[in-house]
Amino acid sequence: MTTPPAGVRTLLRLEGLAVLIAALLAYAQLGAGWGAFALLFLLPDLSLLGFLAGPRVGAAAYNAAHSYLGPVALLAAAALGEWPVALAVGLIWCAHIGFDRLLGFGLHGASGFGATHLGRIGRADPW
Repeated sequence: MTTPPAGVRTLLRLEGLAVLIAALLAYAQLGAGWGAFALLFLLPDLSLLGFLAGPRVGAAAYNAAHSYLGPVALLAAAALGEWPVALAVGLIWCAHIGFDRLLGFGLHGASGFGATHLGRIGRADPW
């Protein structure tokens, strides 16, 4: 994957911060328990186990759990059906993705864990 220019990376990280803050504020207004938030916040990272099956499977699993498509669909379904549990889970999921983007973790390419749409992560290869 090609690394975006520094200004674009900064903008994408700020976007992640905005999503994180918005999700936290909405979750606070919802009045759901913070214990549930803490319990579910890192749940999408279980998708990293897909990398045990190889970089292709790992990238697909990680990207499925770290794309906004899933939580936004869940939020829409929750809003249409007045489903507060789905609303809480969707907000937690969005907060997690926003937090990851803020830290510089992007969607992965099939070439391995270190290549993301926000640039390389992890230690640089010394060779």
